[in-house]
Amino acid sequence: MQVNKKLFTLCILFLTCIFLLNSCTTQQGNKNKSEHAESKYRVIVSTDIGGTDPDDFQSMVHLFLYADTLEMEGLISSPFGPGRKEHILQVIDQYEKDYPNLNTYSEKYPAPDSLRSITKQGAIDVAGYAGFDKPTEGSEWIVKCARKEDSRPLYILIWGGIEDLAQALHDAPDILPKLRVYYIGGPNKKWTPDAYQYIAYNFPELWIIESNATYRGWFTGGNQEGEWSNEGFPEKYIKDKGVLGTFFMTQLGGSIKMGDTPSLAWLLNSPNPEDPTLPNWGGQYVKAWERPYYLFDKLPSKSDSIQEFSILEIALSLKENLPEKPEARLLVENQALPGYFLGDGNVRFRFSPKSAKTFEFKIESNINSLNGKTGSITAYIPPAELADHPSSKYPNWWTDNPNPEFAEGEHIGAKTVSRWREEFLKDFANRMERCVSK
Repeated sequence: MQVNKKLFTLCILFLTCIFLLNSCTTQQGNKNKSEHAESKYRVIVSTDIGGTDPDDFQSMVHLFLYADTLEMEGLISSPFGPGRKEHILQVIDQYEKDYPNLNTYSEKYPAPDSLRSITKQGAIDVAGYAGFDKPTEGSEWIVKCARKEDSRPLYILIWGGIEDLAQALHDAPDILPKLRVYYIGGPNKKWTPDAYQYIAYNFPELWIIESNATYRGWFTGGNQEGEWSNEGFPEKYIKDKGVLGTFFMTQLGGSIKMGDTPSLAWLLNSPNPEDPTLPNWGGQYVKAWERPYYLFDKLPSKSDSIQEFSILEIALSLKENLPEKPEARLLVENQALPGYFLGDGNVRFRFSPKSAKTFEFKIESNINSLNGKTGSITAYIPPAELADHPSSKYPNWWTDNPNPEFAEGEHIGAKTVSRWREEFLKDFANRMERCVSK
């Protein structure tokens, strides 16, 4: 009988342990589910703020108004021209003044000092023909964030040069599966064709939205009447709305452009960020066809044609003895594209046309056979049928929908953003009110 009592006691203890273990497991499971439901998008923004276009200041104001909905992990200066991380810090200084008011609406707004701590300087110069150069504070930060033990993807919103992404992928190709990239291409691609081509050639499995023209729907088309116009909206809904509103009005004469904001808007209301073909404030995209690349062994002429936003490479043979330091520049519009001498008997230039028209070239060089040579190229809008031929080489690459029904004038895909104009501007107006004391 004594043995039976001991056995009975042991059985009770065993069952109690099983019950407690199951209870703890269930609670942990519910906690994990709750944390997953409340999880935010991990975001790094790479911007050329302070560089060639002041609209990044506007987009940065917009970003900070929505910062409570995101897990901000990085702000990287990737400039063209004079832009530096100090320009990001300048906007954070304005944010700090409105932070007390913003915090009354949501305690999830990041503290100004936490934003300063994740602000990094990226590449100052273009990468050169190789498409990469040396690590920067910005590229190393991308790698560090991507290698965190976190099951969530890392969203990288590129508003300027793509050099820091190219450098990060070169230095740490293992991070590729973790990345989700929204790239404002078009004019940015024009300034960094080498880094772009490096990524397209070496990392075709990268998950990326290449928005070359769709983003223009933020300021082109849609309802442009009265308070919804590029001038009327800021006058009514942004002016005098806190320090950030006042700062916004100092850019571009207080007129809306915010050309990089669709990358953020894509995360704000996406039904499924893994599927860029779905309707979204940030655009609706198609699977990319073969990324257009053209190689000419002569200067092209007006009768030669390429897709807009493509990469044109010109490789000119050099048969004469070269100076000790050969130099060449391809002048086209407001660019002076460097010539690359790679020791293969050629000089190479790369160019990306940001619109559909004819571009005129002229070469300046200390090589007599090159100096003064001219040429031209005609860029055309990609035909709609290309969307029916996605490239198997680029399984996770999306780009503008070339169907004319989604174009705003010559800007393909732009209507997939502009159709939401009143909706996303109303939401923006409501956010601006948070900068005002209750």
